Amino acid sequence: MLEFDFPPPQPMVFTVTSLTNYLREVLETDEILRDVWVRGEISNFVQHRSGHLYFTLKDNDAQLKCVMWKGQTFRLRFNPKDGQSVEAHGAMSFYPAGGQTQLYIDEMQPIGEGQLYQEFLRLKARLEAEGLFAPELKRPIPPLPRHIGVVTSPTGAALQDILNTLRRRLPLARVTLAPTAVQGAEAPAGIVSGLKALNALPDLDLIILARGGGSIEDLWSFNDEAVAYAIRASRVPVISGVGHETDFTIADFAADLRAPTPTAAAELATPITRADLGAELLSINQSMSTTLKSRLTSLRQDLLLAENRLQRHSPAQRVRTFLQFQDETRERLERAMNHYLSQHQLKLHNQLARLESVSPMAVLRRGFAIVSDAQTHQLISRRNQTSPNQPIQIQLSDGKIAATISGDTP
Repeated sequence: MLEFDFPPPQPMVFTVTSLTNYLREVLETDEILRDVWVRGEISNFVQHRSGHLYFTLKDNDAQLKCVMWKGQTFRLRFNPKDGQSVEAHGAMSFYPAGGQTQLYIDEMQPIGEGQLYQEFLRLKARLEAEGLFAPELKRPIPPLPRHIGVVTSPTGAALQDILNTLRRRLPLARVTLAPTAVQGAEAPAGIVSGLKALNALPDLDLIILARGGGSIEDLWSFNDEAVAYAIRASRVPVISGVGHETDFTIADFAADLRAPTPTAAAELATPITRADLGAELLSINQSMSTTLKSRLTSLRQDLLLAENRLQRHSPAQRVRTFLQFQDETRERLERAMNHYLSQHQLKLHNQLARLESVSPMAVLRRGFAIVSDAQTHQLISRRNQTSPNQPIQIQLSDGKIAATISGDTP
């Protein structure tokens, strides 16, 4: 009897591409999976700028990636959002590039909002009715915090985003981390404990409560009633930066200020940055320089005025002023006296001229003479006042002549 040694059968080895293509073919040719309805809750909903919809359908035990192309969305009679429970129709396939099974939806209808979202709304309404979210309870954020506390996971990207932003904007601020889980059953108690621990620090100015984005389940720890009460019980303001811009939690409503992301929370925590401080210091320096220059100028002017006042009231200045006044008075007196003398001299000259004009001597100098009786000195102005041999005196301009009248008188 002949025996043959056959080699053992070799296993079929797929490449990744061939295997994923095979999986896609299996899914797309299955009669059930080609025409299937699925019920679940929407999570991680994203509407791409292209118009396509990407989200996850989930229940308590599993989740399924879903895609709805833009061309199918016109059939929607509602606006899908996280937390909604829906029934979706489509076909299963495999997405090789992402390595995941996906439901390609062509029709979808709501069956009511999801259980978690309903619970979120009920808690929000109750706490709001209690006044926990009242605007008047919101505390202002300090413009220049020196000590900032952070409640978040020590291993998450949110912490690094916060620290990088704080270093860039306000490196002088001290940061204290209260590490805690931010997801899971133990996370709410850890968040509350972190808030209390930071509030025990006497010099703390502000707290940032943060975590990165995720589904409503991922963020559920921040929808806890105890967390909301712990935020309001904080003695310092609390900024929440939970998830992405479209995510809202109970912690956001309880916080003094809500930021759309952890990075934005760090920015809101530092309204005054290092650049602002530099500009403010430069402005203060310029203002002080201007003020000092103005003050020095004013002091110099005051000193000059004081010197002028001292000079005006000093004995030497008064003596110089008196001497100058004396000189000026002497000059005025001399001018007045000269003027007075000139006027009187002129007047005297005029009077002398008038006297001269009527003076007998002036008449005598013109050739006339004065004849008088030598004995009686009586002026003789007519002939009948004379007699023969009468002695007379003739007054000339330069002297007198004695004479006797001779001959007969008329």
